[in-house]
Amino acid sequence: MARNAKQIKAIVKKGYSRVARQGVSCCSSSGCCSGTDSPSAISKSVGYTNKEMNSIPDGANLGLGCGNPVAIASIKKGEVVLDLGSGAGFDAFLVSPRVGAAGRVIGVDMTPAMVKRAKANAVKGNYKNVEFRLGEIEKLPVEDGVIDAIISNCVINLAPNKKSVFKEAFRVLKPGGRIMVSDLVLAKELPVKVKKAVEAYVGCLAGAIMKDKYLNAIEQAGFKGVAVVSQDEYPVQEQGMAGAVISIKVSAVKPKGAEK
Repeated sequence: MARNAKQIKAIVKKGYSRVARQGVSCCSSSGCCSGTDSPSAISKSVGYTNKEMNSIPDGANLGLGCGNPVAIASIKKGEVVLDLGSGAGFDAFLVSPRVGAAGRVIGVDMTPAMVKRAKANAVKGNYKNVEFRLGEIEKLPVEDGVIDAIISNCVINLAPNKKSVFKEAFRVLKPGGRIMVSDLVLAKELPVKVKKAVEAYVGCLAGAIMKDKYLNAIEQAGFKGVAVVSQDEYPVQEQGMAGAVISIKVSAVKPKGAEK
């Protein structure tokens, strides 16, 4: 039986609460990583540098990403940046020095345990320009038109209603603002058993949609210049799924004349 949005969110929240409490890199072997690699090894494999990983507090990197959105973000001093699904704060902390004292970083996550962990990490690292808010990315706890740039790392695929996510992203961005996200999409449909697997939801697979559908959702929200900056086949330890999952980095802009 197909799960509804409420059930999916409960599954994801439970899994990532366990990650936050235990500090492990994955919820399952079906997930965004192998389940055996260290968080630093996983992060390095998707584009983070040793310098980046060594610059943040211990416990902020849980190895949950599928790409580095900061690498394509072109973040500037003084900007306000929003991180969708901020987890323990890894990417938010990397953005912090880029925006400087005049800028601000806001992380939103729907898992209370993750927000608690991120806030503790912010105190540990003495980040004055970073804050974390509890909320869903389909209904962001952020005002209209206040964000310069949005980043997200392997999170939107978990949302049951991706169209709502991109509509909300469009709403909170300033005209001329941009999104730069890393995510998992499909090159071909997943086997039914994977779609039904509880662990696969937590591991970013069962919620992933076809690449063209994902890009269309961004365009339908009102964004222009939707572009796949890079893409790579994502290794999945499941028989018959070779080439099915792709890790992509996508950028798009809210037109300067656009309202919310």
